[in-house]
Amino acid sequence: MLPLSLVLAVPLFVVLTYAGAPINVTFPSKPPSEARDNVIDDNFIGISWELSSFDTLWGKSVEAQPNAMQNYLHNLIVRLSKPLRIRVGGNSMDGSTYVPSLQAVLELTDPNAYFNDVPVNFGPALFDVMNGMSDKAGDMEFMIGLSMRNPEAWGNIVELALAAEGKLGDRLDAMLLGNEPDLYAGHGERDKYTIPDYIPEIADVLGELRDSGALSKTIIGGPSICCQWDLDDLFDAGFDKFDYKYYTVQHYPNNACSGETPQNTNLTYYLTHANLGEYLGWQKKGMHMARQRNIPVLMSEYNSVSCGGSNISSTFGAALWAIDAGLKAAAMNYSAVYLHTREYGVEYNLFDPPTPDTSTLPGWRTGSTYYSALFLAEIGDSSGSVVVDLNLQNSTENQHSTVAGYGIYGNGGETRSHLVFFNYASPSSAGEDTTQQFRIPANLSNHVDYRILTAPDVTERTDIKWAGQTVGPNGDLEGDQQTVSFDCDDGCLIDIPGPGAAIVWLDSDGKLFTGNSTIAPYQYLSDGDSARPGSSRTFVLLTIILGVLTFFA
Repeated sequence: MLPLSLVLAVPLFVVLTYAGAPINVTFPSKPPSEARDNVIDDNFIGISWELSSFDTLWGKSVEAQPNAMQNYLHNLIVRLSKPLRIRVGGNSMDGSTYVPSLQAVLELTDPNAYFNDVPVNFGPALFDVMNGMSDKAGDMEFMIGLSMRNPEAWGNIVELALAAEGKLGDRLDAMLLGNEPDLYAGHGERDKYTIPDYIPEIADVLGELRDSGALSKTIIGGPSICCQWDLDDLFDAGFDKFDYKYYTVQHYPNNACSGETPQNTNLTYYLTHANLGEYLGWQKKGMHMARQRNIPVLMSEYNSVSCGGSNISSTFGAALWAIDAGLKAAAMNYSAVYLHTREYGVEYNLFDPPTPDTSTLPGWRTGSTYYSALFLAEIGDSSGSVVVDLNLQNSTENQHSTVAGYGIYGNGGETRSHLVFFNYASPSSAGEDTTQQFRIPANLSNHVDYRILTAPDVTERTDIKWAGQTVGPNGDLEGDQQTVSFDCDDGCLIDIPGPGAAIVWLDSDGKLFTGNSTIAPYQYLSDGDSARPGSSRTFVLLTIILGVLTFFA
C-alpha cells in the first residue's frame, strides 16, 4: 500500500458529472500470439538530440553541466531499470566533422547555414560531456551518428568511430551509419542518389570500419530512412546481408520545412487515435522482414512536425499524441522510440534553457513533450512488456472517437500489469466537464493504483501536471506526487479528466516510483563560472526574506 500522503482521496472524484457513458474495458488474459514477438524493455523511450545545439543543453565542459539538465534526465532515469537511451546525431551530425585536436565540445563552422542542417566541428570533449552527464544523472546508453554524405570523408568517420568506442566504452550502444540517406539527392547532397548507389557504399564503409578494428562487435545501426525509401526495397537490394545491431527509421506525420500550413497546424489530426496506424505503419512490410531476421527496429527520431514543429507542437494535445504514438509503436513491433529535441526555441522541444548562452542558470522552459517522456518512462516492466492496443470504442478506425486504451503485459508478456487510457475530449466552454469513465471488470485485480496526466485543455502549453506535479525551472518536479488508489475486486471505474491520460497499475507492489527525483540544486552563476552548492530555491527565498526582515528591524 502506498503512503497516505501519496494517495488522493477517492471521494474527491465521486461528485463529478461525466461527459459520456462509462467505457467497458476488455483486457484478455494473454496477448495475441503475434504481439508476443515484440517484448519491449522499460527503457523503451529515449531522447534524440541534434548535435549542433548539444553543448547549449548538456554543457560546454564536464565542470559546467546544467543542473536543470541533470534533473530532467534523472527524473527519467529513476523510473527505469535499464539505462536511458540517448541518441546524438541528426542532419547536423551528418554534415559535421570530427576534429581530434579540438578542445571545445563543438564549434559552428557556418553562421549562415540552413537552420535545419547546421554543420559543426566537434572533438573528444563531446564524449567527455556525455560521460560526465551519465556520471551525474545516472545510467545512459548512447547512439551516435556516422555520416555517409561525403565518400571523401569516410576516413573521418573511421576516426570518429574509434574515438567514440574508446571514450564511451560500454555506454556506446550503437553507431548509426548515415542520416536520412533517402533525402541526400533531394537536399542536393548527392547527385541522383538511389538505393543501387547506397548499398555498395555501405559495403565500402563497413569494410573501412572493419579494417580499422572498429567493428569488433555488432554495433552498427541504420539506415535511418525517413521519407523516400522503403525498408523492404533495401532488403531486396541486399541491405540484409550486412551485420546490423538495429534497423532504424525516423518519421514525422507532418513537416514545416516550408512554413506553417493548414495541414501541419491541424491539432485535430493529433487528437485522433485512428491516424496512428497509417503514420507508424509506413514500413510495415519491411518491419515484418526485420522481425523474421530477429533484428530490432527503432524509431530513432520522432515528434509532431519535422523541421522544427508548428504552432501546435508545444501544446498538451501534442504531448498526448507523443505518448499515444509511442505506445502504438510498441504495439506495432518497434523496439524503442526516441523523441527528438533541438536548438533553443524550437516548438517541439522537450526543454529550453533561459537562453542558449545561459544554460547553467535556472529559468528553463519545460516543453509539453517532456511530460510525454515522463509518462512513457513509467509504462514498462523491468522483466519486459508486451503492449496491445485494446481498440476501445473502435478507436483504431473511428475518426470521431475521443478515447484510446492499451493493455500492457508484464513479465515478458505473461501477466496483465498495466492499463493506459486516453481521453482526448477538451472543454469547449468554461466549466464544461469532459471527464470520461473507464470500467475495469471484476476479477481483473483486487487493487488498482493510477496516475493522471492532465491540463485545462488541449491547447495548454505550461499548466500541465503528471501525477499532480509540474516541472519547475530547474528541471525539478514541484508539488506532491499524487496516486489514486482503491480496491477493485468487483470491478471499478477510473475517471480520466478531459483532456488527459492515465496509467493504471493492476499490481503496483514495488513498481511505482515514489519520492523526489531532484538531484541538483539551483545555480545562480554564469556559464563561465563554476556553480556554487545551494540547497534549493527555497533556501534562496528564505535568505532574501531574512535580509528584508533584518533591514527593517
